[in-house]
Amino acid sequence: MIAAPEDLLPLALSRPHDAIAGAKSLLESGPAPLVASIAHQASGISLRQLGDVDAAIREMRIALRLATKSGQRRREADVLATLGATLGRAGHGKQGLACLDRAVAGSRGALAGRVLIRRADVLLILGRHQEALDDLRGAVTRLRRAGDQVWEARSRNYRGFAHLALGSTRQADADFAVAERLYAASGQEFEYAEARQNRGLVAFARGDLPLALEYLGDAGQRFEAVGVVWPDLAIDRCRVLLAAGLTTEALDEADRAVVRMETEGGQATKKAELLFTAATAALGATDPLTARERAEQARRLFSAQGRARWSARATLIQLEARHQGGERGPQLLRRVTETATRLDRLGAAEAPAAHLLAGRLALVEGRRVAADRHLEHAARLRRGAPPLARAASLLGKALRSEAGADVRGMLAACDRGLDALDEHRLTMGATELRARATAHGAELAGLALREALQRKDARQLLLRSERWRATALAVPAVRPPGDEQLIADLAALRDVARRRETSGDDLSTPAGAALGREQRRLEDAVRSQTLKARGHDAAASSPPFDLEELIDELGGTVLVELIEVDDVLYAVVVRDRQVRLHTVGPLPAAAHEVERARFRLRWLARGRPPTGPSLEVIGARLSAALLGAAAADLGDGPVVVVPPSRLQALPWALVPELVGRAVSVAPSSATWLWARRLRPPNGRRVVLVLGPGLTAGRAEISQLVERYPAATVLAEGAATAEQVLRALDGAWLGHIAAHGTFRSDNPLFSSLRLDDGPLTVYDFERLRHAPYRLVLSSCESGLANPVGADELLGLTSSLVPLGAAGILASVVPVNDPAAVPLMTALHGNLHAGQSLAEAFADARTAGGDDPVAHATGCSFVALGA
Repeated sequence: MIAAPEDLLPLALSRPHDAIAGAKSLLESGPAPLVASIAHQASGISLRQLGDVDAAIREMRIALRLATKSGQRRREADVLATLGATLGRAGHGKQGLACLDRAVAGSRGALAGRVLIRRADVLLILGRHQEALDDLRGAVTRLRRAGDQVWEARSRNYRGFAHLALGSTRQADADFAVAERLYAASGQEFEYAEARQNRGLVAFARGDLPLALEYLGDAGQRFEAVGVVWPDLAIDRCRVLLAAGLTTEALDEADRAVVRMETEGGQATKKAELLFTAATAALGATDPLTARERAEQARRLFSAQGRARWSARATLIQLEARHQGGERGPQLLRRVTETATRLDRLGAAEAPAAHLLAGRLALVEGRRVAADRHLEHAARLRRGAPPLARAASLLGKALRSEAGADVRGMLAACDRGLDALDEHRLTMGATELRARATAHGAELAGLALREALQRKDARQLLLRSERWRATALAVPAVRPPGDEQLIADLAALRDVARRRETSGDDLSTPAGAALGREQRRLEDAVRSQTLKARGHDAAASSPPFDLEELIDELGGTVLVELIEVDDVLYAVVVRDRQVRLHTVGPLPAAAHEVERARFRLRWLARGRPPTGPSLEVIGARLSAALLGAAAADLGDGPVVVVPPSRLQALPWALVPELVGRAVSVAPSSATWLWARRLRPPNGRRVVLVLGPGLTAGRAEISQLVERYPAATVLAEGAATAEQVLRALDGAWLGHIAAHGTFRSDNPLFSSLRLDDGPLTVYDFERLRHAPYRLVLSSCESGLANPVGADELLGLTSSLVPLGAAGILASVVPVNDPAAVPLMTALHGNLHAGQSLAEAFADARTAGGDDPVAHATGCSFVALGA
């Protein structure tokens, strides 16, 4: 064990467990008061780092008594500073500052620099950022002159925090970068991890979420390596996850950290901050009750700790939760106004959010003057603000303009706000993050949609709908850093999933539970790696949607775009260069009819007797709920349907007005236009894939081989992920007959079962070019999860930005034998030169009057163009 006194204090912040053991070894030798003081101080610092703050304070009080007994003024000042900093972190800010003021008065030179750092730490906790910055400037100067690398690194680390709190991200990152380098040179492993974490904070403040996640992930691994659970890391990760739209993950992370602190102990100041973070996450996850409870717990702790800024922030979360829970009225308006004034006075970054809420409430109460005043505050834009903050301020401006009947100003603010969110979205390479991030723009998009509806302007309604629909599909996903590791993790994941399936062990057995844990670990690794992918530059964004170009491309095709506004469904029909608007009805009723239709098709796919309402009756109900009067406006040519994301799993072939017609389904009109203009590859390379365990698939593939004798056929052990992806890349036509699994818990792990395990969406995103046309004859391969404002995550949606012009997939489980003649007829039509939608429409007649064959034909949809 290390017993040299001069080694213990640096070790306490690098490897706290070793420092405690070394201090214990040293104390067993019965040292003099001076040496014993150092040992107890090192133990105290180590215990503080490990979360046992009460024990840490006891050790430091012993160290202070021994330092006084030694007669060494410098030793006494150093211990006083450590005790003061720890008291501040424990929520006793007044006592902590008193100790620190005594320590500053009794120190000179490098020691004075060390003491100033501790006092700045407490000032930062109390929200007195400018005072902290003044102390830290003096600390950096003293410690650099003294050549003390470790303490200069600490002074720069704290100064970075002060700069960040005051909005100076460039200066903050510069200080954190120097601290990182100095920590690395001096072997301070724990503090090096902390500096990495802090650079993640800077990336987050600048709006670069992938880089923030990368820094925080690296910091987490380094904290784990030194055996430290660091609550600040959970707090910072939650903030980034919330900004990325991952609200459920943020709430889970915060709650786990709270439970861990409640069972294992920790700093009272950090417990309060964790509770505040959990409240914020619950608000983002639309759980107002949990948000209020957590915020009240945090507020009480902050008040007891004398942290006025934090207490006001927690009060705002409580008030926002009350508003989210449906509360309105003058009493709530009064409380929010008081809190906004308080946050203004404290200079808190949350003040604009408080004014925005006050403005909303004032509008409901008819208090226009008060609303205008609050919304004007909310619309103030801080210089250099990141995109999310700019979008929030522009929302305030849009609401203010709307209240003042300034339509032009409102629409301009909405456009600028969505532009800022486009900038935010494009920083992210992961499809999931881009899709979820659109939730931040839902209200801005909704304001513009309502204005177009009020004027019954069908063209503007369509344009406004397209502005914020399926934007995540505008550009392909970006491969994350360390692509080789991702490929290895995906291969390992396939292997584990295959072993789980073949072993037959469920999670109740030890072997099954072990495989389940390994599968979850690998899924977490894949997802974490993917989320770190950096986005495209602004030049990669798609050009603005052009309605005239759409009308020109449609020709004789009719487009029906279904638009959801305030839970009411509207249909915009584009036909013969005319754009018409129809009010359909309540969206929940439409969603209910969709689920009834899906249930009926599942029933018939299993060969159940055709009792109950016929498919014709169900189809008529679907028509009334989804199209209403628009059904009579469709003419008799091909149709393109653009449903909202909540209605994507819809068997359109059941709708009477669409029977026998070529029907294409697209997530947006812009996506259909883009797919329509794609040109097929020069060669007509065909790939046929047969997954394991699909008896009917053998007959299906055998018949298709006769149709395409030169096709690449992957089956009987050759249908592995790498071979399938290699063959499909850039193919003219791909056909995969394999069992499919839709993962509603994480749609990007939805998969097709191949010989070596599941081929997931993450695998498909590795393609350079998706097949021009792809047929998936597996169950539910066309399903996707609605996320964000109006986005989809699933197997088929990932292929759209990679160049898939058309995809045939099912939205319910299908009867495999009944799918064989359907697929054979489909490919015969494709071979004859028909489009995918035309080929599918004609193929549906192949089953005749057989109810199972008819249900099977209605279970598929043609996606794209």
